[in-house]
Amino acid sequence: MKKLAIQGGEPVFTEVDRERVNEARRWPIITGEDEAAALEVIRTNNFSGTDITEKFEREFAAWNGTKHAVAYCNGTMALAAAMFGIGLGKGDEIICTTKTYWASVVPATMFGATAVFCNVDENISMDPKDLERLISPQTKAIVVVHYLGYPCDMDPIMAIARKHGLKVIEDVSHAQGGLYKGRKLGTFGDVAAMSLMSTKSFAAGEMGMVVTNDIKIYERVMAYGHYDRNNGKYIKSEELEPYFHVALGGVKGRVNQLCAAMGRVQLKYYDQRCAEIRKAMNYFYDQLDRLPGLKPLRVDESTGSNMAGFYAPIARYYPEELDGLPVKVFAKAVSEEMGWGGSCYDGVNYSLHRHNYFKTFDFNHCGGPSRLANAQRDVRELDGVLDDVEQKFCVSMPWIKKFDKELIDRYVQAFRNVIENRDQLMRQQAGGDGPDGTQAGRWYGFENQ
Repeated sequence: MKKLAIQGGEPVFTEVDRERVNEARRWPIITGEDEAAALEVIRTNNFSGTDITEKFEREFAAWNGTKHAVAYCNGTMALAAAMFGIGLGKGDEIICTTKTYWASVVPATMFGATAVFCNVDENISMDPKDLERLISPQTKAIVVVHYLGYPCDMDPIMAIARKHGLKVIEDVSHAQGGLYKGRKLGTFGDVAAMSLMSTKSFAAGEMGMVVTNDIKIYERVMAYGHYDRNNGKYIKSEELEPYFHVALGGVKGRVNQLCAAMGRVQLKYYDQRCAEIRKAMNYFYDQLDRLPGLKPLRVDESTGSNMAGFYAPIARYYPEELDGLPVKVFAKAVSEEMGWGGSCYDGVNYSLHRHNYFKTFDFNHCGGPSRLANAQRDVRELDGVLDDVEQKFCVSMPWIKKFDKELIDRYVQAFRNVIENRDQLMRQQAGGDGPDGTQAGRWYGFENQ
């Protein structure tokens, strides 16, 4: 019997492994080419221009398979611009999964719109079967989040959206370059927005991107937060012409060109690097699939789909296969067992419908919850059937970027050690209020996985 690290035993990875582990998990990969591009911006004091940004936008649009791209200073601003782009406004309802990062839907409040939350399926993706019960005459749009890199089931989602005449915004912040049945994510909806912050699969410092094939949406997205490009050179719309030269959203979303310069370099190597990540993670998951209690979340690549850079990898956890061992106890034990190899966390993002922002917060000083300020119904009543089971039974996985078979086998051994010696843990108690003795998850924070 192996004495587990949490009980005082030796972890799988020790300090002597630090350099090798860091090399396998380093992200983004920065080379002299990135440094030279950044230095050029610094030496020419070209932080606030748009020339580099516009080159990156054209290259990104071509790579993504869309006609237009507009860069923003971060992903939250990009999502807000996408909402403005489709004309989201007062009294509209916008449907989004409850299991996502807050920026997927919180900006809707600024436009006077109402967030309506949809259930997720076993892959923690939007459940198409739950969509139609949420649609009302006020529904304007659906935000489809490719959460943790897993492609949503776009065929039925798009069929429902078209049936009801709804706009679709794809949030591709976790899945840049991913595929659904051979087609790139971010090309299904009317518009897509994403974060390109420094820890995402596509990492370009701190910025966001909006992509679309719709010229009207593109021009509104541009006008929302780019006052210096809200003019006749970039926008031909007669509707927008009277409002040139100011940012129509009252915000400035211009990108720091250090990030745009880095993005241009990263784009050149992104597909190649993602291919190696998938090779490493699929090998890792193949081994974990042989262990009880875990089911790593991944797509069947034989369908033509893939998860691009495997952002924030997780596994479903089945305590009934491990004598009821609470997920919190399991995750902590694996973290200790990995040692210098990294950490394992329980849970995913908390469900947004549970946050008081969507229950009572009065953003616009309207005398009641801003979520309901312009609503025709109390959409909070729809939240009662939302399922939190995914909250309790998920664990994070190490995010391995390079294929190092021996190193990956050692990660597998850390999980195997805990599973095979779980009797050492059964008397431990986990605090919290969940049905398995846990309060799993967090409001944000997959960046350090």
